Amino acid sequence: MVNKNRMNRVAAAMAAAALMSVAVPVATAEAAVTPRIDLKVLVVDDGGSSVEAITAELRDTGVPYTRVDLGSTSRPVINAAFLSDTVDGRPRAKYQGVVLPNENPFGTGSTEAAALASYETTYGIRQVDAYTWAHPGVGLEYTDNGGYGGQLDGTQAAVTAAGKAGPFGYLGGQVAFEDNSPLILESYGFMGKPRAGYTSLLDAPVPGGTGRASLVGEYTHDGRSELVVTFGYNQHQQQYRLLARGIVEWLTQGVHLGQSRNYFAVHVDDVFAPDARWNKELNCTPGDYACAGGEGQESTIRMTAADAQYAAQWQTAKNFKLDMLFNAGAGEEWKAENGGVDAMTAQLVADRAKYRWMNHTYTHPFLGCVQDVTTVPWTCTKNAQGAINWMSRAEISAQIRDNNNWAAAKGITTDRTELVTGEHSGLKTAPQQPQDNPNLAGALADNGVKWAGSDNSREPVQRPVGAALTVPRHPMNVYYNTGTNAEMADEYNWIYTSRADGGSGACEDNPGTSTCLPAPLNVNTGYLDYIVPQEARIAMRHVLANDPRPHYVHQSNLAEDRTLYPVVNQILDTYRAMYAPSAPIVNQSMKDTGVELSRRAAWDKALAENKVTAYRIGKDVTVKAPSGVVAPVTAPNGTKKQLLLGTADFGTAYAGTRSAWTAPELLQSAVTLKLL
Repeated sequence: MVNKNRMNRVAAAMAAAALMSVAVPVATAEAAVTPRIDLKVLVVDDGGSSVEAITAELRDTGVPYTRVDLGSTSRPVINAAFLSDTVDGRPRAKYQGVVLPNENPFGTGSTEAAALASYETTYGIRQVDAYTWAHPGVGLEYTDNGGYGGQLDGTQAAVTAAGKAGPFGYLGGQVAFEDNSPLILESYGFMGKPRAGYTSLLDAPVPGGTGRASLVGEYTHDGRSELVVTFGYNQHQQQYRLLARGIVEWLTQGVHLGQSRNYFAVHVDDVFAPDARWNKELNCTPGDYACAGGEGQESTIRMTAADAQYAAQWQTAKNFKLDMLFNAGAGEEWKAENGGVDAMTAQLVADRAKYRWMNHTYTHPFLGCVQDVTTVPWTCTKNAQGAINWMSRAEISAQIRDNNNWAAAKGITTDRTELVTGEHSGLKTAPQQPQDNPNLAGALADNGVKWAGSDNSREPVQRPVGAALTVPRHPMNVYYNTGTNAEMADEYNWIYTSRADGGSGACEDNPGTSTCLPAPLNVNTGYLDYIVPQEARIAMRHVLANDPRPHYVHQSNLAEDRTLYPVVNQILDTYRAMYAPSAPIVNQSMKDTGVELSRRAAWDKALAENKVTAYRIGKDVTVKAPSGVVAPVTAPNGTKKQLLLGTADFGTAYAGTRSAWTAPELLQSAVTLKLL
């Protein structure tokens, strides 16, 4: 008679040995060979927004992945051969993690589902169920047993103790679901009570019920681990953005290519210069060539010494440094026209060490073609031969050089490799000037400029300008030509209301890029009540999306009503409430952002050309990239980098892990990391 209990024990022992072979290095010649786990993620895509969101996180942080389109008739079959093979006599798992639309998108009894289950069990690979419902198949009770299914807008979820100790330890604790409009269903999902094998990582109070139920958790069963997410989301929603980092860390077990930070920098343009003021009666800005009837009604906005003092005090209080982009010549002109006294400049110069400074050209001229402003819109003038008239290389170079020299004479430290021209001029400006000023690149080279600021709303991708590279900057909707909250609301109404409501109607004429307000904002309260929260929300999306591009405003926004501060205060206060101290905002220089963007471009190119090899064997991680390409790598605390002699701590700490752009050391052909 067969002893079934004995056979079960033998089978269990064999399964345990197989699992041990994944995690434990070879101890004897008889032990199983430790497999190689390639650092790449498998994404099985059904076209839903949740898988798309996780894919975007992988792509935007530099994590390589293979995408299988479930709807494609030509897609590969997911079987043992697709998932694993043998390299140099060693078993290889081709993917370190698997992202599925739900726990089984292949259907009941699918051979592909069985192949994945076997693969995950054999190699210790984790699986993310991007969006599913609460039921016992994912370790949860049905919603009618103490749970909930329905709208989640405004839900105040929280990271559990297990979540804080695990993948979401970088969060402060609360995860609020967006509720931007009472008219739109923004989030839907399910909350379930955990069953055996399920550990809740994010939960929330049960609406209309008692206690709390899970929204995200880890379900361990049959030798496998699944991260179960029971609410729908897209890549832009704040609740997902907060969790995205932790989802990837859990999936990859904390070891992966790619890295991410939460960046925020604010450039204040036109420092020392006055900015023209919006006219509420004319609905335009006198002094602007397009402002009909504005002659003689010009008015300007300029910081005072008190505004400069406040800026320094605010920086200290908020522990956040502003970038001051200055036009020294424009300031000297203002001083000459105002009795030769300029207390504001004197105050900023006295506090010069408190800020980061950047060249914005001496007098802020237009550095592109010579403009004909007698037409609306302006056009480029041409010579008798029909060629465009351009500002000369010598004139551009003088604007850069004179500003640098003024700063040096005042003891202001600048990085001369950085430059943002006035209005980003000199760079192409569609449609009137569809090419760069051909004299710009030479003038940049003459002055050692390597990083040239550009407008992200026009050119979101970094590109070369001669030997320099652009650094796209996000414009903030805090207008340069307004000094008060009321002026901001008035101009906003003009741009974003219909003609019937007294606006310009531009929002009606361009429905694809703009939306009309249902009614004009109250000019006394509209800025703080409506515009500030909206602008803070837009900027926060950039911050939480691993986007290093700086934001820019103008010195006028630090004057009079000081319209910038409510926006930046909301961003900083909200961020610091959402995140633990281990994940601070990274406020870096424009040069550092330029380097980051150029490294990302080279890395993405290497991945697209399949020129990166990276894998883990036990506690050893190997990364090989093309010569000259530095690799972004994230690893757990305690990881060491192999040097020619000995080891050194790897990377810098951020959000509970270590990460860095890294390359082989001298006489090495690959990066080798030693996990703790």
